[in-house]
Amino acid sequence: MQPTHFSTLALALTLVLSGACGESDNKNNTDGGTILDGAVSDSGANNSDASAGICGNGTRTSDEACDDGNLENNDGCTSSCVVEDNFACPTENSECIQIVTCGNGRIEGPETCDDRNTSPGDGCSDTCQIEPGWSCPLAGTACVASMCGDGFVAGFEICDDGNSDINDGCDAQCNLEEGFHCPAPNAMCLPTDCGDGLTQGTEECDDQNAEVGDGCTPFCKREPQCTGGTCLPVCGDSVLQAPETCDDGNTVSGDGCRDDCSIEQGFTCQEVQLPNPPSVDLPVTIRDFVASCGTGSRLADDAVGAVAPFGHPDFECYSGALLGMVADTLDANGKPVRIDNVRTLSDASFSKWYNSDNDYNRTVASSFNLASITGGAYQFDSGALYPATGRGFDTVDCGGGNFCEVLHSDGAGAGNQNFHFTTETRWWFEYTGNEVLAFSGDDDVWVFINNTLAVDIGGVHGRQNGTVDLGVLANATALGLVIGGIYEGVVFHAERHTTRSQYRLTLTNFNQAPSLCTDECGDAIVSSREVCDLGSANNGSGDGSDYGGCKTDCTLESYCGDGIVDDAFGEICDDGLNLGGSASDCAPGCQQLGARCGDNIVQTENGEECDDGNILDGDGCSMSCELEIIID
Repeated sequence: MQPTHFSTLALALTLVLSGACGESDNKNNTDGGTILDGAVSDSGANNSDASAGICGNGTRTSDEACDDGNLENNDGCTSSCVVEDNFACPTENSECIQIVTCGNGRIEGPETCDDRNTSPGDGCSDTCQIEPGWSCPLAGTACVASMCGDGFVAGFEICDDGNSDINDGCDAQCNLEEGFHCPAPNAMCLPTDCGDGLTQGTEECDDQNAEVGDGCTPFCKREPQCTGGTCLPVCGDSVLQAPETCDDGNTVSGDGCRDDCSIEQGFTCQEVQLPNPPSVDLPVTIRDFVASCGTGSRLADDAVGAVAPFGHPDFECYSGALLGMVADTLDANGKPVRIDNVRTLSDASFSKWYNSDNDYNRTVASSFNLASITGGAYQFDSGALYPATGRGFDTVDCGGGNFCEVLHSDGAGAGNQNFHFTTETRWWFEYTGNEVLAFSGDDDVWVFINNTLAVDIGGVHGRQNGTVDLGVLANATALGLVIGGIYEGVVFHAERHTTRSQYRLTLTNFNQAPSLCTDECGDAIVSSREVCDLGSANNGSGDGSDYGGCKTDCTLESYCGDGIVDDAFGEICDDGLNLGGSASDCAPGCQQLGARCGDNIVQTENGEECDDGNILDGDGCSMSCELEIIID
């Protein structure tokens, strides 16, 4: 049964006694009322007993906690005249005041954080509670990871394996280490396998092949996509290239640079000139062949019906340098086009050089490490380049226990090596007008920039040199380069004769810098790291002279709800909640509440019969501090 108040019970007894002793037979009472001292007391809307209020009439009575003049819910005062959570209703027949607002940038009431939004997953939940693994040290700003190594992935952490060790897949700053993926927080990270078709960890793609130039490098990194000579950058590769407005090396929003490499509101991002790295790596596709003529060849040509793999007629069969072997532009697939010449057999044979074909070649992924030298130059220099040795046809059994490829000495004391291969390496750059490429080596070498031939060293020969200076206007014009444009460079190379294999590639001023994003206090835009920003009105000095204002460092001056009593501005109390009511002795506005029902002190002089520290019915002491009888 519902609890019965003493006061209500006493009223009921009075009504019964009056009815028993009255002289009227109530014969004229047709609406169920009871005659009381000659007046009709109606149980309906005309009840004139002031102690039994009518909720919604705008007059608060003793059994109502509020009355805002309506019977609407969710406006602070319910249809039964009960104050709703996070509201205060100080004046009858007036709108209630919401005193706890999740998302307003201030911690109020039961909130433990407030980051100025109600989106969960960013450290502060949709009810303004701190989420596991996060820390929200300053109200109004973005939350951050509480600690790397706590087993929770939070903030800008990419992983968290529960420790701060390095070389285990997740480093001491909770960033993924190259070659690992961390499938679950607080668990051991696992090695990735580039080529398994699964994009994991630091892999950006995985197309299960060793090709460069197809959108995904042999090392599972995305390549810029180029159409008609125009290339689009790769967001998150730490290289700021148009049309990106920022690139900070990740695709995490909230740090100033969005996941699409555009600048976030309230931030400024600029290219950072970091010290040149000690080296850079260029991915390379190696295609290994077996010569169809010359000493040691074991494979017959397919024209006589031999079983694949076949020997290739362009290797070990020609000699002599020759320019003009390829067209000035690449084909639709980004490969060189043969012009009829005496150093290759046919268009069909040449097409195998830079296209993987299991009948004629074996494809191997490799890389060239270009070390930093002077003046922004990077160089790969090898006097004995044999990247297919131990990985190509010299490991393939062509019958009778014999390997397909016969190894040869390189003539420079390097021992048995696998000759007869091609290399293809590509890189992308934003043209600034001072880039220089130089090559020295043998045999065939063709360098294309923006799909256009820039260096031609064709034929079978000893070491030769070639260079192109993109700072020369005529060269830039011939190659169709425009300052700020993104272009592709590619080096096609072939080693066709068992004498020596030399390769030197030098790239100068091709290295690009990442961007650093900082929020700009004073731009009148509140960033994720600022509490406030009023632009030129940021004049708070921090000495309390601008109560509730915004300091010049975009943090708040003293305000009601910061937990600090500011006497100079009339604060009598400040509990850090700005909640008031029964939850605190400090009223909204940081004014001390006086004696009241719910303060846990029985004020008999104010008519209180009890006070249990709350204003709830049903617990023995009513919301108006009257004793209740609980009838089971």
